[in-house]
Amino acid sequence: MLDHCSISHKGGIVLWSRSFTPEASHLASSPSSPVNSLIREALIEGRTAEEKYEKDGYAVKWTFFNDLELIFVVAYHRILQLTYVDDLLAALKALFIKLFEPFLATFVASLHAIKSGKLVSAAARDSLKAWNFAKAFEGWDGVFDKLLKGFEDKAAQERKSRYRQVAPALPDSSPPSDDLSTVPSESSIAVQDEQQIARNVQALKNRLRGRGGRRGGRGATRVDSGSGWDSMPASDSESTSKRAKGKAQRKWGDSAPSETEMASLDFSIDKPDSGTNGHLSHDLQALVDKASLGTRTRDGLYEVKDWDFGGRDDEANGAITRALKNEGAKQPTGSLGALSSLFSRLTGSKVLTEQDLKPVLEGMKQHLMKKNVAMEIADKVCEGVGETLVGKKVGGFQTTSNAVRTALSSSLTRILTPKTSTDLLLSIRTKLSSPLPSAQQRMPYSITFVGVNGVGKSTNLSKVCFWLIQNGMRVLIAACDTFRSGAVEQLRVHVRNLSMLGVNGATNSKGRVELYEKGYGKDAAGIAKEAIAYAKDNDFDVVLIDTAGRMQDNEPLMRALAKLVSANNPDKIIFVGEALVGNEAVDQLTKFDRALRDFSSASGSGKGRGIDGMLVTKWDTVDDKVGAALSMTYVTGQPIIFVGCGQTYTDLRQLRVANVVQAILSD
Repeated sequence: MLDHCSISHKGGIVLWSRSFTPEASHLASSPSSPVNSLIREALIEGRTAEEKYEKDGYAVKWTFFNDLELIFVVAYHRILQLTYVDDLLAALKALFIKLFEPFLATFVASLHAIKSGKLVSAAARDSLKAWNFAKAFEGWDGVFDKLLKGFEDKAAQERKSRYRQVAPALPDSSPPSDDLSTVPSESSIAVQDEQQIARNVQALKNRLRGRGGRRGGRGATRVDSGSGWDSMPASDSESTSKRAKGKAQRKWGDSAPSETEMASLDFSIDKPDSGTNGHLSHDLQALVDKASLGTRTRDGLYEVKDWDFGGRDDEANGAITRALKNEGAKQPTGSLGALSSLFSRLTGSKVLTEQDLKPVLEGMKQHLMKKNVAMEIADKVCEGVGETLVGKKVGGFQTTSNAVRTALSSSLTRILTPKTSTDLLLSIRTKLSSPLPSAQQRMPYSITFVGVNGVGKSTNLSKVCFWLIQNGMRVLIAACDTFRSGAVEQLRVHVRNLSMLGVNGATNSKGRVELYEKGYGKDAAGIAKEAIAYAKDNDFDVVLIDTAGRMQDNEPLMRALAKLVSANNPDKIIFVGEALVGNEAVDQLTKFDRALRDFSSASGSGKGRGIDGMLVTKWDTVDDKVGAALSMTYVTGQPIIFVGCGQTYTDLRQLRVANVVQAILSD
């Protein structure tokens, strides 16, 4: 049976609701209830394409009536698997609209008048108080009970009929036959077993013989002794002759290198400063691209530049919005602009149906996939757009085309608009400036970088470090990638480079960045904990924790990462992903987020922690195919904090929602 049913306006006003069990009364009243979670996490954020929403053991389904901006919702225990819910929602919507459409139309018109400012605040309050829904919908409870009982009785009859159809097909319950002639004897079973064993042994010998033939040059010789296979080590003379045939030593020149050549190849840390005219100055110029340096605010804070698609300025970012508002504007001539031709048959005033929108949504899906949006995400976005348009009245194909583009633009904006702040510097400054009891010492702000192999975690961690140094922070980098060869040395080089860069790319910033490392093969969680304690004792402001890359399906490594999170409870967990991967980004991010939540220790303070934000690398390689940003944001609802776009420490950018929406909609 159902647990809860409600009818609401999209503005948040509940017109009618009904709970069928005492424990189901919290489904609408509690802020964390499944119904309120559906509205907050799915409907408001534009994620309305799921068949049903599940939380806390409940399944929630819904449908819209867009012409009057109504939402019809039912909730029931997920284990029940009610088959009539979809039909009930359709019938509920049709019957409710049929009975109360005049009243609802007047009510919606009043809300629009309040929203447009035609009614001032006092008049608006009086107008809302005047609506008595209990009186307007008097008698609706009885109508709904009859409707629900009809569907429940029909479902019960269908279950009985299915049982009657399946019953004759049950296996015969008669006792087994007493005829023992078909039962194999023990002797025949033994003979069969011996033959099978002999075949298996022979197959194993054949496989080993073939392997020995292929690997005869690996220093061991296979000898068939008749009773088994033995390994005989190769002689020393054979090994020596094989080594003699190996690769000859390279010769780099006919004479020994000069002191000048040796000096040019000397990159050791303790090399004397060669001054402004030596290679040090040249290295500094290579590490910082002055053209990509950010700007300083009035407060003296250093901000990285915004990513600029194709050189368009901020004024151009609003062009798509202005074009959508102008019904007479010329449509672009690409895959999305071509959608207008699909409306050529729509003349005059028309109420949009699913059949009208089906070819348009398919074209929209293809356009999104061309922009590198993951296929399943493109499906959900298009279905969500369709749900907001079905039942709306439009006039002519031009208006319809603009309505579709506007709906898509609004949906993309809702998805990409973060529900948490993207101002990482504000979060850091807030923690560092918060008052503490006299007995406690200030803890540094910690950020953990996670992701798969080879996406650029260490490189982009160093870019973030440069940004923090530019803002006057003392940064400690924790080398917690104790697996990959060269990982610690790579960070050591970055720290050496960053220690030579100051606020304006000058020298003398050695005290601003330091590396904490314990070598290889150690426990990453323990190193991170020691690094945070070291940063606390030595007045570092931020700890950047570099972790080893790992594939999202490797459970032991994901458990180790969850242990690091649980033991240290970092302030931010940033997932580093590539802009090129498309569908793979969804799988990587989903499994990383799920593993961190599921594998966190029950006793640890990091239990339940998931991804807090993303840093997307190689952004400069995708042009306007920026669908990975949409896919990654859709999956977690978390913001993209930075994007990496080059090989210098200044190649870090911020994303603006309007820029990304414009790039996705562009042809």
